[in-house]
Amino acid sequence: MIWTTETLNRINEADDLHIAPFRANGVAGTPTWIWEVVVDNRLFVRAYNGQKSSWYQSAMANRTGIIQAAGQDFDVTFQPIDDASLLSKIDDAYKAKYAPSPYVAPMIAEQSRQATVEIQLKDKK
Repeated sequence: MIWTTETLNRINEADDLHIAPFRANGVAGTPTWIWEVVVDNRLFVRAYNGQKSSWYQSAMANRTGIIQAAGQDFDVTFQPIDDASLLSKIDDAYKAKYAPSPYVAPMIAEQSRQATVEIQLKDKK
């Protein structure tokens, strides 16, 4: 499934995304507040502490979880991103949305860039 533009706009404007990847035992982890950006009608997040972040490791190990955003819960999947041109667009989106926060620089630094994840709606069966 793909995000609707309306839903992405609500998530982006609310700026309250909490991510909870499923652990190995199938239970969602503790929801973690995280910055998100929308690029090309797609939803992205980055781990501030890079690939060693616990939520990132769970997301990459199990590829599924839940996000809470804009007053809703969504069943989602997680996909790593390593496309250089897309990563640059995501950098620009972080700069535009979160400037002048001092946390922008670490979010566009290589450590965080390597932990860029696309959040996709999980297909309902």
